[in-house]
Amino acid sequence: MQQKEDELYYQLALSFVSGIGSKLANCLIQEAGSAQAIFQLPVKELMKIEGMGEARARSIKDKIVFERVEQEMLFIESKKIKVLTQQNDDFPKRLLQCSDAPQILFSKGNGNLNAAKTVAVIGTRKNTEYGQRLCQDLIEGLSKINDLVVLSGLAHGIDTIAHKTCLKNDIPTIGVLGHGLNTIYPAANRTVAKEMLNQGALLTEFASISKMDKGNFPARNRIVAGMSDITVVVESDIKGGALITAYIANSYNREVAAFPGRAYDAKSSGTNMLIRKNLATLITSADDLLEFMAWQKPKKQSPVQTQLLLNLSAEEKLIMDLLSAKDTTHADELLQRSGLGSSMLASNLLMLEMQALIKSLPGKYYRLN
Repeated sequence: MQQKEDELYYQLALSFVSGIGSKLANCLIQEAGSAQAIFQLPVKELMKIEGMGEARARSIKDKIVFERVEQEMLFIESKKIKVLTQQNDDFPKRLLQCSDAPQILFSKGNGNLNAAKTVAVIGTRKNTEYGQRLCQDLIEGLSKINDLVVLSGLAHGIDTIAHKTCLKNDIPTIGVLGHGLNTIYPAANRTVAKEMLNQGALLTEFASISKMDKGNFPARNRIVAGMSDITVVVESDIKGGALITAYIANSYNREVAAFPGRAYDAKSSGTNMLIRKNLATLITSADDLLEFMAWQKPKKQSPVQTQLLLNLSAEEKLIMDLLSAKDTTHADELLQRSGLGSSMLASNLLMLEMQALIKSLPGKYYRLN
């Protein structure tokens, strides 16, 4: 137990070293074997590690680093903050798939950071009534799904509407902050933030002694995108944090969806652009999202579908049999197990999909309809 506490202490210390971000910190830990071992290495040995240099190596030996750790530890203990490292079981597993995952996270609340289904709902700080209604209807429609968590950034506008609507519909929601847990920004959201702690959580990579800076918020956005199975942009103009989050989600190969808006409405110019450039899937409701993510139970076969099954070719029946064995099956597995050529498989999959017997899913997966 003491060894784990010591390692946490030194991981905190590493996060306070000037010039060392999460990527380099993770590389250092892998190189040295532990955070504690890094601080035991001589400056000359530290300088040999790729990405280091004399200035960074000497910063590790700076006494002020440990003064900051002691200050932060007092805050953590007094406010009952959970400190999560990448080695911790509660660390968001989806973030571990991202190359720039934070080295350390600070969490407060009871929310499950590894829920089965995670949706980010984001948008402009200056929403319209149209955006408010879209956001509320979306989250109300998601309330039928079990083990779901909704993430957002606790900012004004769409973020706040998302969190409040989650509370109203008894959906756990996580607010990812661009600052430490010693404050809430904007201050108007303090009550909302407190109410979120019961089922949800507040999460940040910034310590309480960190200065609030504009550059923190793009960093915050990568956590929102990295923790989410799908990021939904409700309403946004052509610039802003919501679009940055959507771009990051795309870079992580995560799904992105957006609501369309009127052609001349500036507040929908960003979402329309994402859809136009195929950077986001167009949705108009929660049902669209649930269908796109295959989070709805397949409907029972109609008499028409039953008749279609009787008229299938041998190849189509083979594919249907393979798909019936699992909830979802990847195209590569179908190719290998069916023995069909790639063009033959593709044409038969298309025919089955046109008959509404199967459904194609993101990532080249298929399932029975």
